[in-house]
Amino acid sequence: MGTERSRPARGSDHEHVGRISTQTTIVLLIVIAVILHEIQWILLPFVVSGLLAYVSTPLIEGLSRRTGMPRWAFALATFTILVAAGASLGLLAFQSLSSEIEDVVGDFQGGLEGLLRGFLGSKKIDVLGQSMDATQLAGRITAQVHGWIDQSGGILLFGGAAIGALFVLSLSLVLLFYFLLDGPRIARGLLWLVPPNQRPLIRHIWGRLDPVLRRYFVGIIIVVSYATTAAYIGLGVVLGIPHAVFLALLTGFLEMIPVIGPAASAVIAGLIAVHHADGIQSIIAYAIYATALRLSIDQIFGPLALGTAARLHPTLIIFCFLSGAVLFGITGLILAVPVALIVKTTLAILYDEPTDEGTGTSRK
Repeated sequence: MGTERSRPARGSDHEHVGRISTQTTIVLLIVIAVILHEIQWILLPFVVSGLLAYVSTPLIEGLSRRTGMPRWAFALATFTILVAAGASLGLLAFQSLSSEIEDVVGDFQGGLEGLLRGFLGSKKIDVLGQSMDATQLAGRITAQVHGWIDQSGGILLFGGAAIGALFVLSLSLVLLFYFLLDGPRIARGLLWLVPPNQRPLIRHIWGRLDPVLRRYFVGIIIVVSYATTAAYIGLGVVLGIPHAVFLALLTGFLEMIPVIGPAASAVIAGLIAVHHADGIQSIIAYAIYATALRLSIDQIFGPLALGTAARLHPTLIIFCFLSGAVLFGITGLILAVPVALIVKTTLAILYDEPTDEGTGTSRK
């Protein structure tokens, strides 16, 4: 009889959930972003170990339920397996890369000259008013690098970076152990920070996000692993290109960066392939390899592994990656797409817009 209008039927599934105003949501996001930017230097070990624990938690919970054994036993076993696998991969990579790094450092100018010659050929380019070929440009760059090392204490800088990397690795292992052991309790503690009347909304949003984010991270691991393995087989075993281990690891890492990353890895590997090519057949073979790798990732492994989890426009993904890298460094690169998915899904729920069930992404 009154003037009140009933809510649309599509919002009935979470009518009981407390809502946050748009202004409050925006303010909270800004405050959180500012705080994270200020502490960005300590975020990386927390993010890496937290993501590994997040991806591993369903396996730990499932095994504990099926066997009736305590959860901590499977958490400890998972931690041991992850550490052993990481140590094995790190040892293999170090053994393979150490000789290559030694060759590159020992003959930095020669390697750089070969790379520049593959790009420039016999042509010359103007650099600050001077015409230089590949040999002269390599010599100039080498002299600049030596000067930078002498003036800025480059050796001490590299030593400090190595010590910092060891500290980050040690901290990541400690955090990974605690996250695997007490992940659910830590999650409940984070939920406790939310005002009680808003907790049902957060649970509702997380229920939509959890399968999306989990599949995204698992998919990224699968795609990176495949890209690294396929690149090593193609570049090292089949084509016999030098520095295949380094190029394979670089290909896998750059695969996490959409559009720009794959293009950069293809160009770098292509320049090295052209430099060491015996003839036109080698160049054609590399072109076939690069095309096959790209098609297999884009048309087979990417869609199968990621599904609809990363259903975002490429321009938005590139913007998020670049913005994340500028604001938060490596941590920003890792969390760029997940944050975009979180924001998109959260706003869709707050605005009562329909979402694809199980994906958390808008149908628009």
